[in-house]
Amino acid sequence: MFTSLAHRPWNVFCRVSLQHRASLSQQSPRLSQLCYGWQSRSIHRLWFSLPDCRVVSSGLGNGHYYSTSGSSKDDPPKPASGDAPSAEKPLSGAAKTTSASSGSSQNETIQVKVRAVLKKREYGSKYTQNNFITAVRAMNEFCLKQSDLEQLRKIRRRSPHDDTEAFTVFLRSDVEAKALDVWGSHEALARERKVRKEMEREYQENLFRNQQLLKEYKDFWGNTKPRSGKRTNYLQGPGKVVMVAICINGLNFFFKLLAWVYTGSASMFSEAIHSLADTCNQALLALGISQSVRNPDAGHPYGFSNMRYIASLISGVGIFMMGAGLSWYHGIMGLLHPEPMESLLWAYCILAGSLVSEGATLLVAINEIKKSSRQHGMSFYEYVMQSRDPSTNVVLLEDTAAVLGVTLAAGCMGLTSLTGNPYYDSLGSLGVGTLLGAVSAFLIYTNTEALLGRSIPTERVQRLTEFLENDPAVRAIHDVKATDMGLSKVRFKAEVDFDGRVVTRSYLEKQDIDQILSEIQLVKTPEELENFMLKHGENIIDTLGAEVDRLEKELKQRNPEVRHVDLEIL
Repeated sequence: MFTSLAHRPWNVFCRVSLQHRASLSQQSPRLSQLCYGWQSRSIHRLWFSLPDCRVVSSGLGNGHYYSTSGSSKDDPPKPASGDAPSAEKPLSGAAKTTSASSGSSQNETIQVKVRAVLKKREYGSKYTQNNFITAVRAMNEFCLKQSDLEQLRKIRRRSPHDDTEAFTVFLRSDVEAKALDVWGSHEALARERKVRKEMEREYQENLFRNQQLLKEYKDFWGNTKPRSGKRTNYLQGPGKVVMVAICINGLNFFFKLLAWVYTGSASMFSEAIHSLADTCNQALLALGISQSVRNPDAGHPYGFSNMRYIASLISGVGIFMMGAGLSWYHGIMGLLHPEPMESLLWAYCILAGSLVSEGATLLVAINEIKKSSRQHGMSFYEYVMQSRDPSTNVVLLEDTAAVLGVTLAAGCMGLTSLTGNPYYDSLGSLGVGTLLGAVSAFLIYTNTEALLGRSIPTERVQRLTEFLENDPAVRAIHDVKATDMGLSKVRFKAEVDFDGRVVTRSYLEKQDIDQILSEIQLVKTPEELENFMLKHGENIIDTLGAEVDRLEKELKQRNPEVRHVDLEIL
């Protein structure tokens, strides 16, 4: 860039010796054209810094003063026609500058630097031909065979998957050229793609039809596929608690229903509906448990672990609709139309048996939650309030409400039998309905929070962040998000500011330094410098990617609950 003297911002002092103008024109054509296009004003001396970063003197001699501005009163006086130096006149080598009008002498030295800048590259659509493409995409998108790819250049790249270290890719330009060689033209390739797309659509339709036929065959002859994998889910942990609750609540519903038919008690009807709602909801929980352990697929890359929360949410809605709603309805109808009750002896016996069975299920749920809370380093209350295990929480709350409901129903039935007033029994039905409504509201709230993607505790987030910040390659961590995905799975995301010096040093430790020094000494032109930087710059980027993979792997190993890690380079 050209620098003008102070107090003369409109002037550009470019003084070039006429004797050296030809040599400077060869080294800086742009500068030569610029100088010839300007108007001559006065004589000065000048140094040039050429694009190859070597400072070259134009010589101590006379040069011309050029200006891009028009004539003004502040411009130097125009020299006489006879004072204009001739191209053949030898340079005196003096450091003086002569002014034609005043005759005064000044010593002025001006240094102009011309910075070398690489020409900005325009990346068009053709540049994407340097992109890499996998063998599967090459065969699917360009209709090639495996034998066609064997003749192409193979490039080994770092694998994005944890189970493999490297995999083979191809240049997109090579694949496109091979496709044209095989099919002859772009039109023929487009026709082949259309034909294969139609074949794929027919294959999907046949696959769906075959799946339906296979399902009908299994329904008719029985499914012979081993189910040991799913059975193990119901023999331990939450599955065991849910299956025990289903069996006990089913029996309770049957006996309570018989007691209501025999006595006509509104409280007994509410208890029967309560047991029916518990049985249906826990069957839904069992379905959610079986679906939550399914392996991830293309449509659900993060798996189905949230199915437990979905099933628990629907269960909460079911408790509110079936349990609380019907209990309130029957209690209100008992208040509006009271009816005398029959002998309550059998009802008391059934309630006592229900209290024992519901209490046993409640103890199973409590023991399971205590065990899980200790494994996660949490208290019993925190584990329940945060709904870390939604299936067990539903059983716990339902059985707690069942035990309290049985006690409330027995008390209200006792008051009715002592006083002969049926209103106490109806009030007991309303009390059971209110209890079920509170339980359903809690389940709906906690499971909705879980499905919205809640964060893990702050202490755990701090521990994960400190592990990354203690790594030498990391300068800072920003925008940390750690989300609970259910089933004790955590998704961790953070913006990482890497230390470029550490990453570059990590790359250099794997290189031959003497070879790099020799390559540097051979660099003489901007093109050679560009090629050198592009070669090692790409390798340094690969090293940065390897550092990201290393951090993600170590984070998962030290924290098994972290299943998905997304580290974004800041």
